[in-house]
Amino acid sequence: MRKYIIAASVILLTITSCKKDFLNLTPISNISATNFYKTESDFTQANIGVYAALQGVYGNTALPGYGAWIMGEMRSDNTVFIFNTKDGGQLGRTDVDEFIDNTSQIATQSKYTSDYVIIGRANQVLKSLESVTFSDSSKNIFKGESLFLRALAYFDLVQYFGDVPLQLTPVTTYAETQTPRTAKATVYNQILADATTAAALLPAKSVQQAGRATSGAANMLLANVYMVTKDWAKAETLLKSIVSSGGYSLVSDYAQVFSPANKNNSESIFEVQYSDNASAGVYSVFAYLFLPTLADPGVIPGFPSSATNGSSGGWNTPTPDLIAAYETGDKRKEATIATVTVSNTTYPYLKKYVHGAAVFPITNDNWPVYRYSEVLLFLAEALNEQGKTGEAIPYITQVRARAGLTPITVTDQASVRLAIEHERQVEFAGENKRWLDLVRTDRAITVMNAQGVKVKANPAAYYYPQGIVPSPVSYNVQAFRLIFPIPNREISLNPKLTQNPGY
Repeated sequence: MRKYIIAASVILLTITSCKKDFLNLTPISNISATNFYKTESDFTQANIGVYAALQGVYGNTALPGYGAWIMGEMRSDNTVFIFNTKDGGQLGRTDVDEFIDNTSQIATQSKYTSDYVIIGRANQVLKSLESVTFSDSSKNIFKGESLFLRALAYFDLVQYFGDVPLQLTPVTTYAETQTPRTAKATVYNQILADATTAAALLPAKSVQQAGRATSGAANMLLANVYMVTKDWAKAETLLKSIVSSGGYSLVSDYAQVFSPANKNNSESIFEVQYSDNASAGVYSVFAYLFLPTLADPGVIPGFPSSATNGSSGGWNTPTPDLIAAYETGDKRKEATIATVTVSNTTYPYLKKYVHGAAVFPITNDNWPVYRYSEVLLFLAEALNEQGKTGEAIPYITQVRARAGLTPITVTDQASVRLAIEHERQVEFAGENKRWLDLVRTDRAITVMNAQGVKVKANPAAYYYPQGIVPSPVSYNVQAFRLIFPIPNREISLNPKLTQNPGY
């Protein structure tokens, strides 16, 4: 509920036990903001609390688990759910996939709530920094990180919900939370302002603590905004600055990009941090969610036996469309998709986040938000959209070469545009990029209605059991469903909020 999501009087804080290891996060307490924000150490703890809220956006730390993959990946033609005849109680996920979601879906509420938690905590840090006296260099980094995280949260909100309330200061009363929605254009302007300031304040990756925001991450966020708003020239300038900085490079082995042993690698621009330190309570559970429902997940190498993932499995399952999208010889397919046989039926699952667990359901996978390969593909797209197609192709070639593929052979702008779309689909499969790509390129309605026809024509190919078919009203993708409804609970708490048309 928004009245306590962004309230400034109390903030959940977390602290790291080792300054060099940003991953070992241990919750300590709830402390009054008035009494807490005094020393640099206080801000270090509070700052980690802002980062920790990202876990609620990208993937909760407990089963059954919700995360950005529901609205960002399952909404697309990349992944679906495996229909579970024994448990039909997960409509918060299935309805989103089938385009029959309403104002009460848990997944939608979870994203909205988690983003405002980030915003509320960032606002408190930013306000409190105004009255402390430790070194300006440290204050600038704290400020840059909070501005980056606030901008990232608002960018997430505006892409998925359209107009949203813009709150830039801590609130201390229920009445202060009752604000109307702000026009999308105004929210975008604030995102640009926050990210621009953050880019100027934050250090480069080479000197920043692993796992924390950098100038490169802020510039990438800015470039992403410009790609969505189709300001190609500004996106090109920023993306080229990231390339020329020399701070990033492709990892030679695509599979190693996602290995927990290789977190925050040379390709990583920003990723959400998780840890399998059981006492910290900040582990990830993606692997168990993305595997099919298994009586014994121990059949998957590296997982403990006799710990069923019950009704929690079978989500974010690769579609036949995604599997068929990989070209012969594309190394990314083997690194992204694996299969397992359950009751004589073979199912695919996303392999990127499946690296075993010592204890059920505690896994150690981070979630990638921005990678250097996206810089290259965004840059190719920005160039191509400006008619600089010849200059764009070498950037696509870099990504394909790592995948073991030869350069594309098309050279006209329209064909290169589709080649980039295809490259992004397979390069970022399972990373919450596909749905937003389809929306920003005005392809969502066409692509998803076509997939809906295929699902209804052959439900078994999309993991429906014999005799079970999708709802007749499912996969009817209309323009209003390009954004999601404001959660009904938020509207009931804040009478100044209005609903998106169509919901």
